[in-house]
Amino acid sequence: MKELYFEAHEDKVDGGYVASSIGYGIHTQAETLEELRSNILDAVSCYFDDSTEAPTIIHLRTKQ
Repeated sequence: MKELYFEAHEDKVDGGYVASSIGYGIHTQAETLEELRSNILDAVSCYFDDSTEAPTIIHLRTKQ
C-alpha cells in the first residue's frame, strides 16, 4: 500500500486553493476544496502512468 501526501493552502492573491505533493512534483489548483480533491486525483493519475506504481491512499492536509 503506497501513500501520497498533499499540502493545500488558500491562494490569498488569486483566490481558490493550491495543493502540492510532498516528495513528488505534483501540483494543482482549484476554486473550491471539492474541486481541488478531484484535480488532485487527476494529477496523480497523470503523474503515475503505471497504475501499479500509483498510490492507493492520498492524504490532503489544508493549512489555514
